[in-house]
Amino acid sequence: MTSSNRGAPGASAAPSGEAPLLVVDDGGVRVLTLNRPAAFNSFDLSLKGALLSALAEAADDPSVRALVITGAGRAFCAGQDLKEHMALVATGDERVATAVSGFYNPLVRALVGMGKPVIAAVNGAAAGAGAGLAFACDLRIAARSATFSMAFAGVGLSADTGASFLLPRLVGQGRASAMMLLGEKVDAAEALRIGMVDRVVVDADLAGTAGELARRLADGPTRAYGLIKASLRHSASADLESTLAFEDRAQADCFASDDHREAVSAFVDRRPPRFHGH
Repeated sequence: MTSSNRGAPGASAAPSGEAPLLVVDDGGVRVLTLNRPAAFNSFDLSLKGALLSALAEAADDPSVRALVITGAGRAFCAGQDLKEHMALVATGDERVATAVSGFYNPLVRALVGMGKPVIAAVNGAAAGAGAGLAFACDLRIAARSATFSMAFAGVGLSADTGASFLLPRLVGQGRASAMMLLGEKVDAAEALRIGMVDRVVVDADLAGTAGELARRLADGPTRAYGLIKASLRHSASADLESTLAFEDRAQADCFASDDHREAVSAFVDRRPPRFHGH
């Protein structure tokens, strides 16, 4: 297991001597921990830059075959750091106008377009863009203490971080509208009932459960996982014929893969397959 601290020097609300994002590798699993617990892991400029860089590195590293994203302390992510945001607004900083195009949009594209599975291990509150971060992951494991809220309207904002696209596809248009307009919190049990999360565990078991699932995925056919994600992404905005054509191309790619040949050989030999991700 290896670990590193990544982020801009002097990041606020991170423990002394630590960066706003912690990166730990355990075999083929990379765990990214948002590390601003005093600010409920809200997104300031330093965390934004560190997270985008870490996702790009993970996407390009063939040794990384599954990701887990979680938060330090009592929260998953409270969304935008409003204290920093207010300071930028007060000085007329141009980065206010580019917050969505420069960070939140690229964040969603990086997660949804990642050619390997991404798990959100949601510990505590996920609000606004923090909830959107969880929605953009492929699987969501929630601690019993987890809550989800669309906090945008409460601060006079519309939706971002892909929430207006992703949330209705998880819970339906009506429930998504209610969450966004009313801003009411959804607890973990309700999130599981309505399909917002895939599993709920006691808080003490969250890291272990997410890690076990990530290791299972890391041992799987990474190339096929990436094409499954791409097929689902394509079909979300395509008609049947276009989707059938996309599936044809994706399967042709898989037919030629080492992992497919290994799976067929393992089936014939009556043994578990040993996937290498290509």
